[in-house]
Amino acid sequence: MTDLELRPPAPARKPLPPTGPLRPLSPRRTPWQRVHAAVLRLDAATPAGRDRAADVLRALAITGVVLGHWLVSGVVLQAGGHLVGDSPLGHRPGLAPVTWLLQPLAVFFLVGGRVSARSYEAALARGTGYRTWLRQRLRSLLRPATAFALTWGLVWLGLVLAGTAHETIHTLMWLAYSPLWFLGVYALLLAATPLVHRAGARLAVAACLVVAALDAARMVFPDSGWVDTLRLLNIPAGWLVPFCLGAVWAAGGFTRRRSAVALLLGGGGVLAALILWGGYPASMVGVPGSTLSNLNPPTVAAVAFGLAQTGAALLLRAPLRSAVTAPATAAPRTRATPAQFLWAAVALLNLSAITVFLWHQTAMLTTTVISLGLGHTFPGLHTSPESAGWLAARCGWIPVFVVVLVVLGTAFRDRDAIRAHRSNN
Repeated sequence: MTDLELRPPAPARKPLPPTGPLRPLSPRRTPWQRVHAAVLRLDAATPAGRDRAADVLRALAITGVVLGHWLVSGVVLQAGGHLVGDSPLGHRPGLAPVTWLLQPLAVFFLVGGRVSARSYEAALARGTGYRTWLRQRLRSLLRPATAFALTWGLVWLGLVLAGTAHETIHTLMWLAYSPLWFLGVYALLLAATPLVHRAGARLAVAACLVVAALDAARMVFPDSGWVDTLRLLNIPAGWLVPFCLGAVWAAGGFTRRRSAVALLLGGGGVLAALILWGGYPASMVGVPGSTLSNLNPPTVAAVAFGLAQTGAALLLRAPLRSAVTAPATAAPRTRATPAQFLWAAVALLNLSAITVFLWHQTAMLTTTVISLGLGHTFPGLHTSPESAGWLAARCGWIPVFVVVLVVLGTAFRDRDAIRAHRSNN
């Protein structure tokens, strides 16, 4: 007998319990499929009643401000090794019409007035008091602004201790801190939201008259210090106009196209007359060496320009809304449409609006200063903006500025401000 024959028989195995049909393993998604899924989730999370046109307008305004500053803010390396500010507008007056596209601040205040009026009305409906509402709104501005100011304060201290030339420190600080004026004005207008909410149209007319009167005083009393001091009132008054029009929009105004057409044609006509016969500069931003700036403080020409921009923005609401709204379908989507991709970009930019506004000049200055360590003078970055090739070279640097801005935005983003933006829009 063999060993095999002497072994006891193996016990019978119990049959496995039924487990049902086997499910196929889901294939691992590619990075591009993950992007599509994220875009679809963001689109689905957007409330159905949200007016996407307002978000697109704000995104366009932010983009215009950033590109405008990057294209007209030159930093020149002097022979002594220090940096000074310059602008191509001071060397090439023919570029003034470009500022009509790259100075969209009125659109930003228009959307801001609309959002603030709607947020305040919603707070009243919830029983939230004015002080609580204002404190919440200001917190979303002050937190990122404080982090920005403290960071640049440390940079200033480091430059002073390192013995950096005064001209360089002045140039860097001026360009870096320049966005803060906007937050100060915006905070002041936020505080006036209850008054704007009640008397938006009348208040807009009154603000226009204040700016016009102070401009007239400048012409009657040239070189008068007290007039220059009084004209500082034009800073809040000039931006109060589009802010009030935004509140009118929130209250259901501008339902007819003829209102927007009247603003566009009326504001544009007054602007043309002021430039052609009133002695106002064609540039809508300050030009080095110019005796009069339309922006600092805002002139009646800047107000007229803002009215024209408001009219154009209101006329573009429907096409902008359609551009970021995908057609409804019964079946669930697996791939995002171009409209949904565009909406995702708009939404992300709106969530980071304050951060982008605060840090975009820092992105340009960081690139400028770090590149100095390479020992070369780069066209469009350290050279004078008087040549025609400077703008072409500067356009080539814009992608670098964008990358640096993304890094800064990721490092300094304020999650509380993002949550406040989501809840207040």
